[in-house]
Amino acid sequence: MTELRVARSELILGGQKSGKTARAESLAAAWLARSPAHRAVYVATAQALDAEMRERIERHRRDRAARVPRMETAQEPLELARAIGAHSRADTLVVVDCLTLWLTAWMLPAAGGLQAAPDERLVPAAIAAAAGPLVLVSNEIGLGVIPMGRETRAFVDALGRANQQAALACERVTLMVAGLALALKGPA
Repeated sequence: MTELRVARSELILGGQKSGKTARAESLAAAWLARSPAHRAVYVATAQALDAEMRERIERHRRDRAARVPRMETAQEPLELARAIGAHSRADTLVVVDCLTLWLTAWMLPAAGGLQAAPDERLVPAAIAAAAGPLVLVSNEIGLGVIPMGRETRAFVDALGRANQQAALACERVTLMVAGLALALKGPA
């Protein structure tokens, strides 16, 4: 098996259960294996708004701790640039999982309806400012039919723009399909 090369920044795109998080965790494990001085921080953007999501988040934490025991977890559903800045250091790989839920928290807050998307320059600026390696996970949801509802169309459009901005700013972009990594940009 080929050793994973950690890029300065990588955007991992794919559908649900395509292997996005597994790749991000593999990159974190490879980074941690390179030096005992290395750290890894997983910035989780999911919010536990109901019992099923609370259980899902707890299961993911347990599973992640078993797969990458030295990776710390930080919860940040909204202030992503601040979280990246707070955790990013030359010796620390930061995994953000995921841009899709972060954008959901901004645009469709639990208490209200459709809100404005965050400034599109936020993610590229955070990528450029990161002091250490950064891995961003996001869903590719624009491959299907055009959604019927106004809110859903606005969300799909906003996520597409956010993914494009992140892809432009990242050194590497990887598309995950059925657990397979397809290099779209940069070295594999």
